[in-house]
Amino acid sequence: MINRIDSAIDVTAAIVEGIHADQLPAPSLCSGWDNRFELNHLVGGMRIFAGELSGAPVDRDHHDDWLGDDHHAAFKTAAELDRAAWHRPDALHTTVHLGFGRVPGHLAALIHLTEVVVHGVDLAVTTGQEELVDQRQCTELLDTMRDMDFGAFRRPGMFGPELAAPDGVADHWRLLAFVGRDFGDKWMGSRID
Repeated sequence: MINRIDSAIDVTAAIVEGIHADQLPAPSLCSGWDNRFELNHLVGGMRIFAGELSGAPVDRDHHDDWLGDDHHAAFKTAAELDRAAWHRPDALHTTVHLGFGRVPGHLAALIHLTEVVVHGVDLAVTTGQEELVDQRQCTELLDTMRDMDFGAFRRPGMFGPELAAPDGVADHWRLLAFVGRDFGDKWMGSRID
């Protein structure tokens, strides 16, 4: 799992590096968010996970301003701290305190992997960088999600209802459809009951 987190951080870092400041105000695939808010959410989450895993929880809120005036530097710092924290020998055997409660390290790792991959894909789509998405990473995560009780994550409102992905779309679209992303005019999905 740690190798998958490393890979997700690497892919998302390349996507973030390609985001220009003038793209930050553009709408995100997350309803009601813009790209800046979504990237800030991702960076804040990485910093909070790193703090929890290292035993030095941060005293800031998830949606405080983590980006400042340099979103590239903010992501790079978060990625370094996050990667180091997940490489601690006890990372998968600790309890992590998240906004919705305490979770064991192995589940926290999966939640974190999901956050990094999905938000990275969101940002790639909205900033015209889909070629940077790792399709295998998306397929593996989607297979993992389908093998678990993912409904537990939909109930608190973290993810929307699943959408039907059109035949033949790339794996990252199937992943985004599974987590209920609003694609606007990208393509029209229909909700799955």
